[in-house]
Amino acid sequence: MTETRAEIRLPTQELRDDLPFYTRTLGMRLDMIYPADDPQVAVVSGHGLRLRIEKGAPEGPGTLRILTEDPDSFAGGARELTAPNGTRIEIDELNPPLVLPTTEHAFVVRRLADQAPWVIGRAGMMYRDLVPSRLGGAMIASHIRVPDGPVPDMVHFHKVGFQLIFCIHGWVDVLYEDQGGLRRLHAGDCFIQPPQIRHRVVESGGGIEVIEIGVPAEHVTEIDHAMTLPTPDLRPDREWDGQKFVHNVGATGAFHPFRIPGFEARDTTVDAATKGVASVMVARPMTNAFAAQHPWTAHDGDILFTFVMSGHMLLEGEGKAPFRLSPGDAFVVPPGLATRYSEMTEDLQLLEVSLPGNPPTRVVAAP
Repeated sequence: MTETRAEIRLPTQELRDDLPFYTRTLGMRLDMIYPADDPQVAVVSGHGLRLRIEKGAPEGPGTLRILTEDPDSFAGGARELTAPNGTRIEIDELNPPLVLPTTEHAFVVRRLADQAPWVIGRAGMMYRDLVPSRLGGAMIASHIRVPDGPVPDMVHFHKVGFQLIFCIHGWVDVLYEDQGGLRRLHAGDCFIQPPQIRHRVVESGGGIEVIEIGVPAEHVTEIDHAMTLPTPDLRPDREWDGQKFVHNVGATGAFHPFRIPGFEARDTTVDAATKGVASVMVARPMTNAFAAQHPWTAHDGDILFTFVMSGHMLLEGEGKAPFRLSPGDAFVVPPGLATRYSEMTEDLQLLEVSLPGNPPTRVVAAP
């Protein structure tokens, strides 16, 4: 088998000054040096990196980032260093704690008719941003379309606090760590991907469209080159950061009275599986709701996101112009703001995602 190596070249003015820094301070290994009588080139390696330090090289000194589980014990605890050759060294956490930004609350309405751009994202998927402000970085909501057929995906995981995949149209096959073989998601079904569960999208069809919710908005996706899916063990009760994997099949769910009077909802079991981190409900007007007086309500949660899956309705907000909503529209209601859902069509179905789960809701006086 042919061996291949890759090196990053860095300049130096005096090799004898740089070698002690890279080998002693940074803990790298000297692999090569020449010529013997007056060294001009040295190759060092370590921490997954191979450097060629060459006298008179034309490149700039650059920046190296070293990630470690214990930065306080690396290089004397320094977080920034400069090598004799001018290369800047940044030392950081290998696995930094997940930071959840404080929610910047706002009343947001995003309509499909507004022609928000579709952007090509990971693995050839098309993304439409449903909450452009991302509530100050607290969450991201994406409407995603995937081309039918095999998906050029790799085994990966996300460093998130919460992540939902809800199927609107079509179907998609996904493999998940410790959850058996292929899982097929149909319209009305959803997955909860616990933090760092390994998975791979395999194939899709039927004009697949999903809604993806991620908390926080900016989170890291890492490829796992070592794991092969499916994994040999079936562990349905395994937890990742206190959350269980959920594959909820919409066709098997039952509807019960919803937090908003006049509506009923199907619970996707997400609240129980995440221990209250979030709830995901499919809501629709009850049969007797069309002739009833529609109340104004306000919730006391943090994030309340809703996507119109089918039908039409009028959304009214305290001090806001009313919005007539259609399939593909989405909105966010901040806590404490009085809103009212009215003029619903019989085929109205709403996907509601709330963090924390099942927010307290109260009927309020009309503004």
